[in-house]
Amino acid sequence: MATGVAWILELNIQEGKGAELPALIEEMVGATHETEPGTVDYQWSISPDGTACHIFERYTDSDAVMAHLGNFGEKFAGRFMEILAPTRFVVYGSPTEEVKDALAAFGPTYMDSAGGFSR
Repeated sequence: MATGVAWILELNIQEGKGAELPALIEEMVGATHETEPGTVDYQWSISPDGTACHIFERYTDSDAVMAHLGNFGEKFAGRFMEILAPTRFVVYGSPTEEVKDALAAFGPTYMDSAGGFSR
């Protein structure tokens, strides 16, 4: 059974906060890369008009998700929520109940695997 977890988080950039986003991205990407070996993909994208942001995240397993969420909550959650407003959150893979409980406040949609592979 696959244990990986991935998601796409879609967000609006709060009006007047776009200039603050690049520094937040740089800090979060750097911290995640340096301290979270179970995070295998962590990609931010911004719409051409600068009003929307998508984050693609992929983790080896639910333990890696919980490590990321701990770091996020401790270091970045306040600034993140001041700058960005979640609009859609889709989770893929096999998250544990602990992960589902931790993500519940974001109102995720869970998609069941129907086939495929990762290399």
